[in-house]
Amino acid sequence: MRSISPEFFHALAVAGFIGLFGLLMLWPTVLSPTTRFPTALILLVTITPILLPLRGLLNKQPKPCAWAAYISLAYFIHGSVEAYSNPAQRPYALLEIVFSLLLFFGAALFLHTRKK
Repeated sequence: MRSISPEFFHALAVAGFIGLFGLLMLWPTVLSPTTRFPTALILLVTITPILLPLRGLLNKQPKPCAWAAYISLAYFIHGSVEAYSNPAQRPYALLEIVFSLLLFFGAALFLHTRKK
């Protein structure tokens, strides 16, 4: 039986990262701007954690890939809570769930297949 290469899972993780990053940049600025908090503060709080393992994720280093998977779970939780509690933001929250799961499973399976 032919197995899927680690590069495929790495590409999935990077696609999830790019999608999540793009969504997190567009959501508070273009798609649904808020007046309750400054946009710069929202971007700083939401974007900074995902940028921390970026360099290692792109260089296929194992520890940053693992950290990217762990960090993506926080975005999964945020998307789940937002989808449940705010029907107006549900499409964006569902996209956040999809991208965070893509990043998580892509990074986790990349690490798993890389070991073999």
